Amino acid sequence: MIRGIHHISMKCGSPEVFAETKRFYTEVLGLPVVREWDKGMMVETGNCWLEIGNDETGSTERGAIRHFAFFADEIDGLAERIKAAGYDVFMEPKEVCIPCEPAVPARIAFCRGPLGEEIEFFFDKSVNAERYQ
Repeated sequence: MIRGIHHISMKCGSPEVFAETKRFYTEVLGLPVVREWDKGMMVETGNCWLEIGNDETGSTERGAIRHFAFFADEIDGLAERIKAAGYDVFMEPKEVCIPCEPAVPARIAFCRGPLGEEIEFFFDKSVNAERYQ
């Protein structure tokens, strides 16, 4: 039985790209490395891992996955931190409401990481309502 996502895999095309990708996820976003080996690493995101491969055969072509989203707090501060590190925040923090039943009010932002990956930062106000009372 499936219990959730274990990891999302990304490939780097060179050692330099791997080093920059590692810096972005560990230093800029502050995520811990939980496993590391010659050709890659696993980074803990809270509810799944990112596998970042350094096999020098990776591609940055856009595949079927359009973006992945992190549960996150402090969307505005995180966006500022990402911009200060020189990365593109292509959707500034904003309020949205997902029109489902019940509706989900949220604050979101999007950036591009070192591999061109699109990353959403998602704060679900219906789950974290006490912060907004």
